[in-house]
Amino acid sequence: MASAHVQGAARLEATLRRAAAGMNELRQVHRSAAALVAVRARSLAPRRTGRLVGTIRVTGTRRGGVVRVGDNTTPYAGPIHWGWPARAIAADPFVSRAAQQSEPGWVGLYARHRDELLDQVKGL
Repeated sequence: MASAHVQGAARLEATLRRAAAGMNELRQVHRSAAALVAVRARSLAPRRTGRLVGTIRVTGTRRGGVVRVGDNTTPYAGPIHWGWPARAIAADPFVSRAAQQSEPGWVGLYARHRDELLDQVKGL
């Protein structure tokens, strides 16, 4: 019967476990990415009174970053962004444009986080 001994297996396992624990930090990375989009969205949002811009906010969840616009005092946020053809309101997808325009920044955040996690993985 043949057997093999893998040098550094214990260290590899331990560092992989630490890197996996770093995945729990994704909530903050998601929030930071959404914040980059929100900054751009604030500059692109249509302004009449400024109330709509004041409702732009971000959250980070385990699954992604979220940019929200509107609240009870600005029920028109959705129709402004997505449009409302029946009311002759043209879409102004400023948050979508903000995500596209800020893509290099938030992609860089994810790449740095990925690299930091991978740098923790060690063998021998």
